[in-house]
Amino acid sequence: MHTMKRWNVDILLSEETEGDSTRTWAEAGLASDDGSSLRGHGMARKHPADADVPEIGDELAVSRALADLSRQLRQVAAEDISEHTGTPWRP
Repeated sequence: MHTMKRWNVDILLSEETEGDSTRTWAEAGLASDDGSSLRGHGMARKHPADADVPEIGDELAVSRALADLSRQLRQVAAEDISEHTGTPWRP
Protein backbone atom coordinates (compact mmCIF):
# COMPACT_ATOMS: atom_id res chain seq x y z
CA MET A 1 0.00 0.00 0.00
CA HIS A 2 1.27 3.44 -0.90
CA THR A 3 -0.18 6.55 0.72
CA MET A 4 0.65 10.11 -0.16
CA LYS A 5 -0.25 13.20 1.84
CA ARG A 6 0.31 16.86 1.18
CA TRP A 7 0.78 19.36 3.96
CA ASN A 8 0.74 23.01 2.98
CA VAL A 9 2.33 25.73 5.04
CA ASP A 10 0.84 29.18 4.65
CA ILE A 11 3.22 32.12 5.17
CA LEU A 12 2.02 35.63 5.98
CA LEU A 13 4.44 38.57 6.05
CA SER A 14 3.93 42.03 7.48
CA GLU A 15 6.41 44.90 7.46
CA GLU A 16 6.31 48.07 9.52
CA THR A 17 8.64 51.02 9.04
CA GLU A 18 9.00 53.76 11.60
CA GLY A 19 11.67 56.31 10.94
CA ASP A 20 14.91 54.50 10.10
CA SER A 21 13.90 51.17 11.63
CA THR A 22 11.91 48.41 10.00
CA ARG A 23 10.34 45.33 11.56
CA THR A 24 9.13 42.33 9.62
CA TRP A 25 6.75 39.80 11.12
CA ALA A 26 6.01 36.37 9.70
CA GLU A 27 3.41 33.79 10.55
CA ALA A 28 3.72 30.19 9.33
CA GLY A 29 0.49 28.22 9.54
CA LEU A 30 -0.08 24.50 9.18
CA ALA A 31 -3.62 23.12 9.13
CA SER A 32 -4.42 19.41 9.18
CA ASP A 33 -7.33 17.50 7.70
CA ASP A 34 -8.85 17.00 11.16
CA GLY A 35 -9.22 20.77 11.62
CA SER A 36 -6.34 21.30 14.03
CA SER A 37 -3.76 23.93 13.22
CA LEU A 38 -0.46 25.30 14.42
CA ARG A 39 0.94 28.79 13.95
CA GLY A 40 4.59 29.74 14.22
CA HIS A 41 5.73 33.33 14.59
CA GLY A 42 8.95 35.12 13.78
CA MET A 43 10.25 38.68 13.65
CA ALA A 44 13.25 40.48 12.18
CA ARG A 45 14.50 44.03 12.76
CA LYS A 46 16.52 46.15 10.40
CA HIS A 47 19.13 48.22 12.17
CA PRO A 48 19.03 51.86 11.01
CA ALA A 49 22.63 51.56 9.77
CA ASP A 50 21.88 48.48 7.63
CA ALA A 51 21.22 48.68 3.90
CA ASP A 52 17.56 48.59 2.91
CA VAL A 53 17.19 45.03 1.58
CA PRO A 54 13.63 43.89 2.46
CA GLU A 55 14.27 40.31 1.32
CA ILE A 56 16.69 39.81 4.21
CA GLY A 57 14.04 40.76 6.77
CA ASP A 58 11.56 38.47 5.02
CA GLU A 59 14.01 35.56 5.04
CA LEU A 60 14.91 35.99 8.71
CA ALA A 61 11.32 36.45 9.88
CA VAL A 62 10.08 33.45 7.87
CA SER A 63 12.94 31.23 9.03
CA ARG A 64 12.13 32.12 12.64
CA ALA A 65 8.42 31.47 12.11
CA LEU A 66 9.20 28.08 10.55
CA ALA A 67 11.54 27.23 13.44
CA ASP A 68 8.75 28.09 15.89
CA LEU A 69 6.28 25.99 13.88
CA SER A 70 8.78 23.11 13.83
CA ARG A 71 9.18 23.29 17.62
CA GLN A 72 5.42 23.18 18.10
CA LEU A 73 4.97 20.26 15.70
CA ARG A 74 7.73 18.33 17.47
CA GLN A 75 5.96 18.96 20.80
CA VAL A 76 2.66 17.66 19.38
CA ALA A 77 4.46 14.53 18.12
CA ALA A 78 6.10 14.02 21.53
CA GLU A 79 2.72 14.27 23.25
CA ASP A 80 1.19 11.81 20.77
CA ILE A 81 4.05 9.34 21.27
CA SER A 82 3.71 9.57 25.04
CA GLU A 83 -0.08 9.18 24.83
CA HIS A 84 0.12 6.09 22.62
CA THR A 85 3.08 4.36 24.25
CA GLY A 86 2.96 5.56 27.83
CA THR A 87 6.63 6.43 27.50
CA PRO A 88 7.98 9.98 27.22
CA TRP A 89 9.62 10.72 23.87
CA ARG A 90 13.30 11.62 23.91
CA PRO A 91 14.61 13.68 21.01
